[in-house]
Amino acid sequence: MRELAQARPRFGYRRIDVLLLRDGWRVNIKRVRRLYRIEGLQLRLRTRRRKRASLHRSVPPAASRADERWSMDFVHDSLLDGRAFRALTVIDQCSRWSPVVEVAQSMSGGAVAEALDRAISKHGKRNTITVDHGTEFTSRALDEWAYRRGIALDFIRPGKPVENGHIESFNGKLRDACLNAHQFLSIDDARRKIEAWRMDYNLHRPHSALRQLSPAEFLKRRSNEDEEAALVLI
Repeated sequence: MRELAQARPRFGYRRIDVLLLRDGWRVNIKRVRRLYRIEGLQLRLRTRRRKRASLHRSVPPAASRADERWSMDFVHDSLLDGRAFRALTVIDQCSRWSPVVEVAQSMSGGAVAEALDRAISKHGKRNTITVDHGTEFTSRALDEWAYRRGIALDFIRPGKPVENGHIESFNGKLRDACLNAHQFLSIDDARRKIEAWRMDYNLHRPHSALRQLSPAEFLKRRSNEDEEAALVLI
């Protein structure tokens, strides 16, 4: 229970009970509640604004291949008439390929799961997605989705955005080259312009971390190298 509470510092005893059942622990929820209080775990919610690094895991490991780990976050902006909107951004840590940028005025954990399902149907599943502790990412809907898909949600430590630096860098480029460069008349207009930027980013934009290749060029070269290695083994 302590390990689960450490990994999921915003979960109460009811969600901890669900996770225990998933792991095969057949424990009465009243006992879970009693132990939860005895261990003082409920204090994590009462001191929500305090950052306790001891309650959280270590720095997530870097991805070693292009089909291993995504990073995910939100970017906020507004339409010409002042209405706010959000963009869910996702990027592969190794190849820097962005499978989706989902634009909407509001987005729940369930909507995040639906957007990820669409990305997975086109680009395949990743083992892990690195996220922060935003309410959408810690929601029950997204947690259940990840459990059903066999995907680990890897939470960074609060106040440590550098631990998700890949998506922070991507969001900075999105804001500088697209959000700050355009005015958006409507949500549909924002979707069109942001999607056009995403495709250009994936297909054409050189990336210094990829030796000035675009994500598409990097993936193509990596695929060719894997095929050559397979031929050598044969």
